[in-house]
Amino acid sequence: MIVVDNVSKSFGPLQVLHGVSLTIERGTMVAIVGRSGSGKSTLLRCMNALEEINGGTIQVCGNRVAMEDRASVKRLRSEVGMVFQSYNLFPHLTVLRNITLALTVVQKKSRADADAIAHKVLGLVGLADKAEAYPEQLSGGQAQRVAIARSLALSPKVLLFDEVTSALDPELTGEVLKVMEDLARDGMTMVLVTHEMAFARRVADIVVFMHQGKVWEAGPPAEIFADPKTPELRQFLSSGL
Repeated sequence: MIVVDNVSKSFGPLQVLHGVSLTIERGTMVAIVGRSGSGKSTLLRCMNALEEINGGTIQVCGNRVAMEDRASVKRLRSEVGMVFQSYNLFPHLTVLRNITLALTVVQKKSRADADAIAHKVLGLVGLADKAEAYPEQLSGGQAQRVAIARSLALSPKVLLFDEVTSALDPELTGEVLKVMEDLARDGMTMVLVTHEMAFARRVADIVVFMHQGKVWEAGPPAEIFADPKTPELRQFLSSGL
């Protein structure tokens, strides 16, 4: 589903990604972990053409990601959903309209069809009773689940999650991780940048440890957590971060 080949990325004189290569198969959950500044979120944003790479190539769903090609970016947006740490919900719109907006404006669906899809995805994230609520009436965990539902409504082939639980307390984090675990069980291809080590160990198919802008180690959780090959990964895991 995703092929990252020798990708580099710099912000001015600061090189953040150094020749990153990574292959993500259909139906797998890949957890990207590492210290702050290791390039995790930058890599995720490059996968969705939110950042332009300086070298290498990225293919998603068989299509090369190229920011200068508007058609390819539009196609990418239709196939890849992204959920951020900040929920980015429109405060003046109901939960239902937050979800249906892209369906009616971008996908040109009728309001009735869009409403039906929105109610379905709200049910999937356990918020069927919140359709007419406004974002200010939601807890952080509920708002993040609405953000996930909004992405699901567009029927993506891949979902990207960027530290979606880092601003939530433990109880609300559990709500969001439960939704992600259900999606993984249903075969959704997902890539998540996370600091939730227990979740990565339990649910991810592959764990990628990034260090100094490179893929330092990658493998199944049992291998990564039980038998780290490098001192950098051993130190990271022992720190409890």
